[in-house]
Amino acid sequence: MARSRPRVWLVAGCAALLLWASVAQLVAVGRLLVLFGLAGGAPAPSPPPSSLPPPPPRIYKSNGYLKISCNGGLNQMRSEICDMVAVARLLNLTMVVPELDKRSFWADQSNFGDIFDVRHFITSLRDEVRIVKQLPKKFGPTDSSIILEMPPVSWSDEKYYLHQILPLFSKYRVIHFNKTDARLANNGISTELQLVRCRVNFHALKFTPQIEALGNKLVQKLGAKGSFVALHLRYEMDMLAFSGCNHGLNPEEAEELKRMRYAYPWWREKEIDSKAKRSEGLCPLTPEETSLVLKALGFQKDTLVYIAAGEIYGGEKRLEPLRAVFPKLVRKEMLLDSEALRQFQNHSSQMAALDFIVSTSSDVFLPTYDGNMAKLVEGHRRFLGFRKSVLLDRRKLVELIDLYNSKTISWENFTSSVQEVDRGRVVQSSCRRKLENKPKEEDYFYANPHECLANSSQCSGTKDTVTVR
Repeated sequence: MARSRPRVWLVAGCAALLLWASVAQLVAVGRLLVLFGLAGGAPAPSPPPSSLPPPPPRIYKSNGYLKISCNGGLNQMRSEICDMVAVARLLNLTMVVPELDKRSFWADQSNFGDIFDVRHFITSLRDEVRIVKQLPKKFGPTDSSIILEMPPVSWSDEKYYLHQILPLFSKYRVIHFNKTDARLANNGISTELQLVRCRVNFHALKFTPQIEALGNKLVQKLGAKGSFVALHLRYEMDMLAFSGCNHGLNPEEAEELKRMRYAYPWWREKEIDSKAKRSEGLCPLTPEETSLVLKALGFQKDTLVYIAAGEIYGGEKRLEPLRAVFPKLVRKEMLLDSEALRQFQNHSSQMAALDFIVSTSSDVFLPTYDGNMAKLVEGHRRFLGFRKSVLLDRRKLVELIDLYNSKTISWENFTSSVQEVDRGRVVQSSCRRKLENKPKEEDYFYANPHECLANSSQCSGTKDTVTVR
């Protein structure tokens, strides 16, 4: 009997340890559920991040350092940062403040701290991940014996990172992910990790006070004029060049965009059938097409329309058909004096941040193309209480536009048909559409992060938590 006592104590001790770990896990998930208003009942509005005291730091043994270099525009990089924080949390790593893309088409030299509040980013996540501003000096930047540079596999799940990436830290002290676009799957991810992605997106990635102040000033100026539509008119040079969409352009413009596409070796698709892409709904609407659609949807001539986009290809002349129908068409450059915008000019990501603030705050959001900004704004507007977002079916719309322009159908038939196509296209509470082995075609996590929304209980099929302890 005396001999069995140590065994009993050992079993009891192990049971207690397992119970403590389970409780700790539930507390962590519960804290996130409360943060997003999912703990039961109607979601309560979260207090501004700045009013919350910093959470206590999470104590864990770090397995190494994760350094990341983002690629793409502001909103693509935003999703990449959210993904990589989740990966660092999963693998118990110390994360270095992300590097932003400085080599893409936009050539924006902004650092992370020029766009996001670094201190808030670090402190607001310290109960999940340890984040440092830079690697310790003892790690040389080119020391290949302790630093591994690599891109993770696209659309990977937790098992990939646990079984393929984590073991690499037994040899290397630092792993540098030199590409981070779409490196974490939309679905098949534990609820805990999905909530971490949302926490980064909706709370930790806070714009700098300068950007916040100017963005809010834009919203106030627009709101003082009444309700307004944020029109994400994705008719910019880079989009047209790399998509190969040249509908409505003259031959000289089409050739200019083609030369630009060939000038960038990292853009794999060179020869593109513009007509075929447009008929499939894979091209952004032109300003002229946009004016027809907005008018057919019932937007009145006195509607205040804010163009949330960079420089429109063709400038003001290209906007003339849209302005003729909606004369109250404004851009940030028209609402703010040049001095206020001076520090942001020549920094496309900082300018995009201003458009992001306006687009998430507008009465209606309407994108003419479903790129990264359109998807991230859609997700934010869902999180903010399903503010009205209209997602156009471009494939059906361009067919109707061509019929109307060729005088095959009347304006009355065109209007009724557009409204029929639009029925059900306003964003509502829903679950993401999942497609096995087709991650590019299924619904994007950041457009509909249903795990973090009030309708989360309606969406089944989430995994049990998988994480390193």
